[in-house]
Amino acid sequence: MPTTRSDFSGPRDLGEMQAMCSRVWSPRARFHPGQLAWNRYSQPVEPDRVGADEAISLWRLGDEVVGFGWAEGPDWLELQVTPDHAEVARDVVDWFEDWSDAPRQSAVAMEGDSVEPVLHEAGFRPDRDGWHFTHHLLDLRELPPVPQVAGYRLRPVEQGEVAPRAAVHRAAWAEFGRSRVSAEAYAQVMQAWPYRSDLDWVACDREGRMVASVILWLDDVNGVALVEPVGCEPGHRRRGLAGAVTLAALHRSRELGAHTAQVSPRGDEDYPGPRRLYQALGFRPVARTVTWTRSLD
Repeated sequence: MPTTRSDFSGPRDLGEMQAMCSRVWSPRARFHPGQLAWNRYSQPVEPDRVGADEAISLWRLGDEVVGFGWAEGPDWLELQVTPDHAEVARDVVDWFEDWSDAPRQSAVAMEGDSVEPVLHEAGFRPDRDGWHFTHHLLDLRELPPVPQVAGYRLRPVEQGEVAPRAAVHRAAWAEFGRSRVSAEAYAQVMQAWPYRSDLDWVACDREGRMVASVILWLDDVNGVALVEPVGCEPGHRRRGLAGAVTLAALHRSRELGAHTAQVSPRGDEDYPGPRRLYQALGFRPVARTVTWTRSLD
């Protein structure tokens, strides 16, 4: 049976992409279902269409998604295919080339993934020494206790707190540029599967203002909770809040049946802080991404 391709048409398609990611999840798989939810909804979007400078397409075998390409821009491709249909990667790369007019194009793959030979055949070359992400795992049976941080309270987000929850995220990430996580966008995040408010935790100061935060995305099928993202306002850093709020959410995920936690910080030395935080909590690296680039000049 041949595969069929269709362009992204809304939340149902995203759900099928997430279902594929859950079906083939392993420590070396590119995406956890929660990552797709965050990537899609952490900025204001129209639910049934992609932005002007992006494209998403899905490949199905019968009724089941076996691969997808997500062009986040004309020069950047994210893709994942099921291991038993690696040949679909060729169709994804061809689709991206037809859609993109960028003279220089990059694609991200897990090191050793079945898509790497396809990228090589298409003229992409790997940069194994450049910036990359490293998947880390934590066995939740080995979860440390939640530390008490004097002057702060750790708790899950409550109903009606969309605006302050979005604001604490923006404040934590402001040093990297203007964040697009508006209250509108965060409301979309909260509606996305597999978001749960009891896995969305914040640290509040004595006045009750949110100053640090974390979301965990629990894939019930695999029992794996993804940590994405964590942040702390600059004025409240170096007090252990980011680690404490993450541990509080991880303990809740274990209560809900998770046995493993995953996080994917940068693995290079240009941005080592988050990786050191997670490793201090017990996370250990298991796999990494590689960026492949080609020039069409």
